[in-house]
Amino acid sequence: MSSVMQAVLFDYGGVVTTPIRDSIASWTTAAGVDPQSFSRVLKRWLGRHASPDSPIHRLERGELSASEFNILLTRELRSPSGDPVPPGDYLRGMFAASKVDEGTVALVRDLRAAGVRTGLLSNSWGFSYDRTLLDELFDPIVISGEVGMRKPEKRIFDLAVGRLGLAPGDVVFVDDAEPNLVGARAAGLRTVLHKDAATTRAAFGELLQHAPTSASR
Repeated sequence: MSSVMQAVLFDYGGVVTTPIRDSIASWTTAAGVDPQSFSRVLKRWLGRHASPDSPIHRLERGELSASEFNILLTRELRSPSGDPVPPGDYLRGMFAASKVDEGTVALVRDLRAAGVRTGLLSNSWGFSYDRTLLDELFDPIVISGEVGMRKPEKRIFDLAVGRLGLAPGDVVFVDDAEPNLVGARAAGLRTVLHKDAATTRAAFGELLQHAPTSASR
């Protein structure tokens, strides 16, 4: 990654946190949800052919509250036996096992030590973020539900880059979802597909060679 890069925008879920797929796997087991029933809902509401007005898109843009979304989601889920699931906070449970990824946090700190600005660009699913750590690591912080737009819409990338006060080509966007990276590239940003903290760090390896590490500070 060239050192002309001036800023990096990070996704939140699955990048700053541990993989969402792991949290969902724990949730379906603990909540008695048939994983296939959730996969079907996810494909219909978030897949390539999802309506712009699907419940997930509306939730991410802040047009649907978490409680309203949870009611719609509950109606779609099934137990392993195929029966409807009982009432519950399935939306919150979905992310209950998600934790901050310390490897990514260390990477963000090392980028900042190297003089690179770092920001957050996240599609929110209606829950509150712990701003203590985020305010330390990121500026700006752009949350979809707070700005009424969502990734991969070009306008949310334009907004984030505008808040940085930079040209799109000076900014790299890191996300674990390829569709969001496609949207970022269409907006003129460079991109890194996040698989884990180590591989994303390797993408910035040349830039970080001479920066003090988080472990040494």
